[in-house]
Amino acid sequence: MGTAEIQNGQLIIQSNIITYGTAADPAVTENIRDEIETMWNEPQATVILKRQALHVVFHISATCKPQITPEEIFENTNPQNNYFRIEPLAMGNISFVDGLGCNSGYFKLENLYKGSTTAAHEYGHTIGLGHPTGLDLRGKGVPGIMYPRGTLVDPQFQYNPHAAAGNSSQGGTMHPMHRKVKLEDIDLLKLHKLYFQNGISILGEFSSVWHPNHADMSSPGSHIA
Repeated sequence: MGTAEIQNGQLIIQSNIITYGTAADPAVTENIRDEIETMWNEPQATVILKRQALHVVFHISATCKPQITPEEIFENTNPQNNYFRIEPLAMGNISFVDGLGCNSGYFKLENLYKGSTTAAHEYGHTIGLGHPTGLDLRGKGVPGIMYPRGTLVDPQFQYNPHAAAGNSSQGGTMHPMHRKVKLEDIDLLKLHKLYFQNGISILGEFSSVWHPNHADMSSPGSHIA
């Protein structure tokens, strides 16, 4: 979730990442922030809005709040704020968000290594993007950021370039480190259709879910892998 505002020939999209949980710390929080901002700015996209050609710029901030209360999340009214619990254990062994166009989710610490693209992928969900329907990208080059694990790709983008395509046990599917944010991903946001009120447009909606530690649970919540 985030806000969009037109400033000096740019469409500025601003989001604030707030982390909590036993594995949340300033270093991993900064890695999340940097990955999202860097990857979503890489296409250097432009959009025609209000008869102007605007350069699309993502400004991502982040704060680590390990002891945040559920009430702070439930009562939040700032559309820039996105809340993610970070823990060593996640039900289903995956990171997830609470729907498309949301502002909350749960990250498995193991998924957040440098260059993993997990944070950038999940951020795409928070601003409204789902997984593509066709998951066979063989012959189509670098996978876009919203392709999920299990996607078929050219050998150089697999976990194991020598594995047979589709053989997941041998590494024959997409390694998420190879995902990139492409111009097509920015186009899918349909930024040219944004509605502005008092100069601000909002991407996404408030889900505002405070997640308990899955280590203390027997079943997961809803998720987008």
